[in-house]
Amino acid sequence: MGPIWASGILLITAYAQQSTFSLQQAKTMDRHLSKSFEIPAGSMSVFTMASMLSTVVIYDRVFVHVARRFTGLDRGITFLQRMGIGLVISILATLVAGFVEVKRKKAAFAHGLEDKAHSIIPISVFWLVPQYSLHGIAEAFMSIGHMEFFYDQSPESMRSTAFALFWLSISMGNYVSTLLVSLVHKFSAKQDGSNWLPDNNLNKGKLEYFYWLITCLQVFNLIYYLCCAKKYTLKPIQFQSKESDSEEGRSVELANKV
Repeated sequence: MGPIWASGILLITAYAQQSTFSLQQAKTMDRHLSKSFEIPAGSMSVFTMASMLSTVVIYDRVFVHVARRFTGLDRGITFLQRMGIGLVISILATLVAGFVEVKRKKAAFAHGLEDKAHSIIPISVFWLVPQYSLHGIAEAFMSIGHMEFFYDQSPESMRSTAFALFWLSISMGNYVSTLLVSLVHKFSAKQDGSNWLPDNNLNKGKLEYFYWLITCLQVFNLIYYLCCAKKYTLKPIQFQSKESDSEEGRSVELANKV
């Protein structure tokens, strides 16, 4: 179960960028719904929560029925397939995030705001909604599949430990995110003298490269996961025979008489 567990770490690494660089992007974009009302940058995560909850709600209603038609399985898809779908959607989320950052920077350069770190760029903050929503959908598929995997495949005496591994993958994903940012800070400045992730002005950086770096890492992680899932042997389901059931019934009946 260890290799399957490790494959979920990078998804959390990608998910962690919503509270860091995606938040910085939102601060530089037009967040007005009306002349008097402006969306707080930190509230953009509501789209992640909404997409996650919506995916969970409609999964059993819609997706399972569609999957049954194409796969012929009574339960729709397995938890291993569900985790794989989550990894694919997470790749799309970071890929889209990179292209949105390119568009945001083009808008900044077009209006002469590339040197003004705290100026609001005339581009709607709702361009960030796709990446937030895709991260929520990916989290719904991967996290629930992860928990189902641990609960179903772990021994009964170790299920609490298995759930602890799930939360450990979340903490590991955040640590990997911090490590990755530190490495990018160190090596991108050495390469051409310009940091991909500047602290003072995001317009002067190359955040899109960072998103696409995470995308590439997730592609390799998906290949690794597919290899592990293909070789993984599911825990056999034990069935009681009719004889053992009848013997158990006679023993219960005898105990009641006594």
